[in-house]
Amino acid sequence: MSCPFAATASALDLAPLAGPLSEAYPDVVNARYRSIEDPDTVRTILARPDVFSPANALSTAVEPEPAALRILARARFTLPEVLASASGPAHLEVRRIVAGFFSPAKVRAQREPILDRVRGICADLEPRLRKGESADLATELAAVIPAEAMARLTGVPVPELGTLKAWSRDSLELFWGWPDAQRQLALARSAAQYFGWLDASVHQAVQHDDGNLYAALHRAGVSEPQIRSLAYFLGIAGQETTSMLIQTALHSALHEHRWEALAQAGTEEAAAQGLVREVLARASSVPTWRRIALKDTRIGDLEFATGEQLVLRLAGGELGAAGDDSLAFGYGIHRCLGASLARMETELVLSETARCLPLAVADGPPVPFGHLLSFQAPPAVPIAYRAERMLE
Repeated sequence: MSCPFAATASALDLAPLAGPLSEAYPDVVNARYRSIEDPDTVRTILARPDVFSPANALSTAVEPEPAALRILARARFTLPEVLASASGPAHLEVRRIVAGFFSPAKVRAQREPILDRVRGICADLEPRLRKGESADLATELAAVIPAEAMARLTGVPVPELGTLKAWSRDSLELFWGWPDAQRQLALARSAAQYFGWLDASVHQAVQHDDGNLYAALHRAGVSEPQIRSLAYFLGIAGQETTSMLIQTALHSALHEHRWEALAQAGTEEAAAQGLVREVLARASSVPTWRRIALKDTRIGDLEFATGEQLVLRLAGGELGAAGDDSLAFGYGIHRCLGASLARMETELVLSETARCLPLAVADGPPVPFGHLLSFQAPPAVPIAYRAERMLE
């Protein structure tokens, strides 16, 4: 599978983003965006979509090359404002419909299918690991669970897993990375392929209304181009960011010697919940998000100019130091609708994998984190089998 951080090797680090945001980004990004670190200021900005618009949420982080734009134009690639990039009454109606597919009851109903799938994956891994074969929990576990859960909840098909991951990770890099001119061409071709697949998938789903998400939106008057835009974002945010959160949580559990605590009967649930809260506070897979100022305004001592583009810190920094995960899924009317699902998936994967498999970090060089403008994760979680469990 492709890695969304492949073209950003100079930005790789052995830890999640903890220092000032500007230190993680190249000059071309810092010249375009103003980083906002203070949590209270971030909350105020996110609570005022009438002044700080989400319209740049799906814009490329750097100016795209003309040749890349031509590739996208030939595919008629467009992302009209909807859900994460929209505001106002239309946004609230779309959000209401989407929220219905992620209700607390529907999320809870995913618990057993997720546990069954994790157990099956672990059962397949164990004999290989016992023989000393290598395995990577990022590709063999974290990549699988969120995509399947998303398909069940929305009732819409997803591409074959390897293809989906390649397309979604390429789109992450295209829209939130700083790829060079040659790399942009490859990413644009990938995005065009993904968009073409979604075009056909959305059209089929709205024509054959079997209760799926796309058909529900279409019945409410949402246009097919808007549904394609939502599908494009959902295909990335709905599964890729949760996969990345699971990767980081697994990485943390193994490297911080917390694997056995996750396997202890009676306390495994609390251990998983605590670790996920910590990861969301200091190393969320979505540590920042973007906004653009619609008019001159002031927040406390800070002044913002019309058109100013902002990167808002959601994890790490002060939040990480305080163990505060309250911004990890956003704030206000754009707070992530899949927050409870992502938490549950990650907690279940942690506790059930630890219960099924006694694991340790595989020998080899340390795996660096990958960082884009708004995403981070270790791209691999290599593991080794530990013959005997031990208390740590």
